[in-house]
Amino acid sequence: MVLMFMTGRRGRRTGALTVALALALATVTGCSSSPVLPADGKPQIVAAMYPFAFLATSIAGSHADVTTLVPPGTEPHDYELTPRQVAQLKDATVVVYQRGVDASVDTAVTQSQPASVVETGSLVQLLLASSDGADTTGETTNGYAYDPHTWQDPNNMIVFAKAVAAAITAADPANAADYAANLATLTAQLTALDASYRTGLTGCQRTAFLTTHAAFGYMAKEYGLQQLAIAGVTPEDEPSPKRLGEIAMDARNLGLTTVFFETLISPDYANTLATDLGLRTDVLDPIEGLSAASRGTDYLQIMASNLTALRQGGGCES
Repeated sequence: MVLMFMTGRRGRRTGALTVALALALATVTGCSSSPVLPADGKPQIVAAMYPFAFLATSIAGSHADVTTLVPPGTEPHDYELTPRQVAQLKDATVVVYQRGVDASVDTAVTQSQPASVVETGSLVQLLLASSDGADTTGETTNGYAYDPHTWQDPNNMIVFAKAVAAAITAADPANAADYAANLATLTAQLTALDASYRTGLTGCQRTAFLTTHAAFGYMAKEYGLQQLAIAGVTPEDEPSPKRLGEIAMDARNLGLTTVFFETLISPDYANTLATDLGLRTDVLDPIEGLSAASRGTDYLQIMASNLTALRQGGGCES
């Protein structure tokens, strides 16, 4: 199964019409709500974005075909699906997504009702959205009630991996032993990643870090850090002059040395703030998707690169 993408950003009204047309196409083409394996017998796994595709590929190996909805180099928060893409969701063996990242994906999954869905946000405790990533109450950022960036905590990824493995195994029990072995390997890798963060982020001069996008709340909470963010949980949140002034004051008071930016959005705010405050810039990747600028070829490598950047920014013990 090959899913195509539309890279342009359009309004929510257009997105709703796209979904409606896709569902009509699904009805016309006779799509079934039950998963049907293709002639080669491989499960067709559709992952909404890269972190979940990483899990599915790691677990399934060569036994399944994994398709990622958001293509490399594309920021996922306001991405729109094509009608054919939505229609094909109905025939997916397993769909893996996080509700709250992209509205068009949420609507498409809900209305097309794939046979097997892993909705990762239902598996862990979600943090309420805020501009600094704090676990506060009653706050929304650009319509986001919760921070969707759950994959920034490797422990959450372990939970997700188990659910994805269970769904794939249920669809393809003939390869259950391989899926179990791959899950064990992946769990060990994620456990080691968690341990490296716990060890690497001890004895640091600074536990606060400044980033352009509040995508690191789960990581910050898990490892005892304080996230300061120029924008909210979606990078499209534009900071007010008051917010920029507050961030500048906090950076000075906390003795921060670095403004972190990411690979999929413009570094303009980071560069401006760094210039004004005499700070350096560096990359902290939310791993919403891969690009040529990614510091690593997979989730594990990029998370390791993020740890190196945090240690340098925090003045951590060598």
